[in-house]
Amino acid sequence: MTLRILTLNVLSPGNGGWERRRPLIRAGLAGWRPDLVALQEVDERAADLLGAGYHLVAHSRRSADGVGAVLASRWPAGPVHEVDLRVTGRVDLPWSAAVVATIEAPPPYGPLLFVHHKPAWQIGYAVERELQAVACARFVEERVAERPMPVILAGDFDDSPDAASVRFWTGKQSLHGVSVAYRDAWAAVHPDDPGHTFTPVNPLVRTGEMPLERGRRIDYVMVRCGVHGPPFDVVDCRRVFSEPVDEVWASDHCGVLADLRVDSQSL
Repeated sequence: MTLRILTLNVLSPGNGGWERRRPLIRAGLAGWRPDLVALQEVDERAADLLGAGYHLVAHSRRSADGVGAVLASRWPAGPVHEVDLRVTGRVDLPWSAAVVATIEAPPPYGPLLFVHHKPAWQIGYAVERELQAVACARFVEERVAERPMPVILAGDFDDSPDAASVRFWTGKQSLHGVSVAYRDAWAAVHPDDPGHTFTPVNPLVRTGEMPLERGRRIDYVMVRCGVHGPPFDVVDCRRVFSEPVDEVWASDHCGVLADLRVDSQSL
């Protein structure tokens, strides 16, 4: 038995031919059947994309067009907390936040914390993403201190693996006197593959707001490590929605799908 996690920025339904893209997203989610899902740039139709059998928790704030983010789980979620990540006046995305949900997954996986992290997206906003990472990590550490449990972190981080915010998450550096360590699922399986999830190979990127994009890996699934490593082994990780279907791309992002298995010695 494995635990399957998927994160995808679906590209706002107001962009990129939504009526052609929507069936591809629905079919992919139905086919891969993830247990835990983090979706960004979704509106009130997120439940339609996911289909039956999920408990949904939305970020509390949305943009003026109704777009925001949603966490979904096959098992009940609660309690749920939200960390406001509008850490400076430059953060203008209303739904920049981390939603932290206790998921009542069955043993040996649950209960666990599922964290849907959405920092600032703008090029040049490294300081904001660093502050946001620290704020989210601190909150999670407080929750785990109160009730020890595994933590899965997912979302569109808008930073590449060499950025300070991601280096912080993966235990390669501290920020503001805080250090944590999370296992990056993609790097665990593909250590030598850049794994770009936002790439000009996709015409939705070339015709979007960043037409000179050269390609980056900015979407992640991660597992929090204890002092001896993570409680779950990453047995597979792949990009999804990474090819067109009949010349239609599902989104301007590739999704990330990770399969996790319990390492009983780490629990």
